[in-house]
Amino acid sequence: MIKKILLPLLAAALITACNNESKESDHSQHGSEKKEALTPVDSLEMDVNNAHDEVMPKMGRVRGAGQRAQAALDSLAKLPAKAQAAAAGYKKSLEQLINDLNTADYDMNKWMMEYKLDSAMDNAELRMQYLLSEKIKVGKVRDAILNGLARADSLLKK
Repeated sequence: MIKKILLPLLAAALITACNNESKESDHSQHGSEKKEALTPVDSLEMDVNNAHDEVMPKMGRVRGAGQRAQAALDSLAKLPAKAQAAAAGYKKSLEQLINDLNTADYDMNKWMMEYKLDSAMDNAELRMQYLLSEKIKVGKVRDAILNGLARADSLLKK
């Protein structure tokens, strides 16, 4: 009987101890990251990475919105000529949206391929210049993605 009670209690205590230990190590790792990011170069690198991390998860939505816009465009093409003429402005908006979403997708992929995380690690001044230019580039990509998704949301209401 004691074994039936003692064994689950020991297992629970062991699991709890492991969870607390991993949480403490997580806190110490995050704390050290914040301490290391005191230099302007580190702060700038974090800005670049944060801009990327903000929009990278949205890339599936970008592609999906492009596909939905293309489907809407295809549907417009099946309408009678009079209805197509009436929807000419909407058609033009869809075409522009598709172009903008494709460009945003392409630009994100291009930026990721060209970004060199370890560029000029041995020269703080060159690294700072490099990261400043990358911050501008990724900022433009970020804006294109967010603006494209906002326009897609308004044009492609379900």
